[in-house]
Amino acid sequence: MPRYYLHLYLPGSLGFVEDEEGSELANLDRARAEAVAGVRSILSDDVKAGRIDLRGRIEVADAQGAVILLLPFCEAVELLTESPA
Repeated sequence: MPRYYLHLYLPGSLGFVEDEEGSELANLDRARAEAVAGVRSILSDDVKAGRIDLRGRIEVADAQGAVILLLPFCEAVELLTESPA
């Protein structure tokens, strides 16, 4: 199975957090699903703190280090801002 690295970028004090170990995943679709789950976990912690910061992203890199997918946090959730009628 291919190895993918899910590097995390968070604006502010943390900045760029490199995934040094990576994960063996079946394909890029599975890597994207892992990235989405990671973003949602981070955002759930944000919600508990009373804020949501969508400025971050996860960069999925292949075993050679090439970034093959960018997942902005805003693509991992659906924002509903209007009250239902």
